[in-house]
Amino acid sequence: MYRETQRRFQFDWIIILIFLLLVTFGYLNILSASHVGEITSYFDTSQLYGKQLIFVGLSFVLIILILSLEAKFYERFASIIYLVAILALIGLFIFGKDVNGARSWYGIGSMTIQPSEFAKFATALAVAKYISDIQTNMKTLKDQVRVAAIIFIPALLILLQNDAGSTIVYLAFFFVFYREGLQQVYLIVVLSLILLAVLSLKFGVTITSLIAAVVLLSRYFLRKKKRSSIIQYILVLALAIGFSFGVKLFYQHGLKVHQQNRISLWLRLEKDPLKLEQMKKAEAYNLIQSEQAISSGGITGKGFLQGTRTTGKFVPEQETDYIFSTVGEEWGFLGSSFVIILFVALIVRILYLAEAQKSQFSRVYGYGVASILFVHFTINTGMVMGLIPTVGIPLPFFSYGGSGLWGFTILLFIFVKLDSNKINEW
Repeated sequence: MYRETQRRFQFDWIIILIFLLLVTFGYLNILSASHVGEITSYFDTSQLYGKQLIFVGLSFVLIILILSLEAKFYERFASIIYLVAILALIGLFIFGKDVNGARSWYGIGSMTIQPSEFAKFATALAVAKYISDIQTNMKTLKDQVRVAAIIFIPALLILLQNDAGSTIVYLAFFFVFYREGLQQVYLIVVLSLILLAVLSLKFGVTITSLIAAVVLLSRYFLRKKKRSSIIQYILVLALAIGFSFGVKLFYQHGLKVHQQNRISLWLRLEKDPLKLEQMKKAEAYNLIQSEQAISSGGITGKGFLQGTRTTGKFVPEQETDYIFSTVGEEWGFLGSSFVIILFVALIVRILYLAEAQKSQFSRVYGYGVASILFVHFTINTGMVMGLIPTVGIPLPFFSYGGSGLWGFTILLFIFVKLDSNKINEW
């Protein structure tokens, strides 16, 4: 009896400690970014920080529920959980509420729920279930297409709801597939296409085509063993040129004006000073204010609740997508580094534990968790610092919102439960 009770609490406390640190530090920064005037009560639900405290409290209820269920529950019902998530996304087209131009929310009284935040862990479970059930090594085209479909369905539904940021997160599963045996050629192709797209927009189709031709022909003539004929290399070059044209056309006619402007500002495409200034005012105001807030923090920061740009509300949506700018201003370089170290430590710890799992389901799910957190963290912090184009996705455990916090909490603690089951089997 004692041994069984002891086993129930053999969770990975390193992950739990990092989670507690991130949620606590995140709440403090939401408090700084959202408070107006003197703080009379931390439970004031008329303020965002009061609501966030309730969200934090409910997340601990979710943790207790997740850890109290048997680990096999998540594997056994993975498909059902995924189906429920898909139905919730479809229901938005009928019952959804528009928020900031995206039909991604259900309105429940004064509260809103965003199903896409929960669809992430549901998709991670479904991918892990499929791969572990068929014991695939991702080598056959049939398995690759089927697993890709599991990801494509929720990603497409979210994209149709005008939430491109959440759609991008589903690219995280590429890392999972690669770990499970997806051929290296896919990684090379994806990276090459990304590079081609950037070069096409930055330098134009002609220069990009010349660069592609030099690279491909050099590779052909420098290889000692010419396994492929010159015709195949020419065919690849033709496809690269066609892709370059396609990227340019999609940028000019497929993207909305504000999306074009964000990419243009990121790649410094606009040469007209007057147009550039207009674009900055329209699309880069948040980014400029965010960068100024971060840079003003210096090494040690201005102190908790002392950030002038934060308390002055210079940065729009600072408590959500731009919460990292609060960290930079009030806690400085040291505080920002601390946050980055926490996220890196969390992701590395999850990957380490994923490799130690006895079941393929737990390992694949663990890689899914780490990949999703990595993509969210990298894009959000990169966006806030101007390293990548502006994309509206939250910083896990930091950004304001119940759906985001609960979704990431469920995502993480299902893995904590799966990992504890591995311990129990020793």
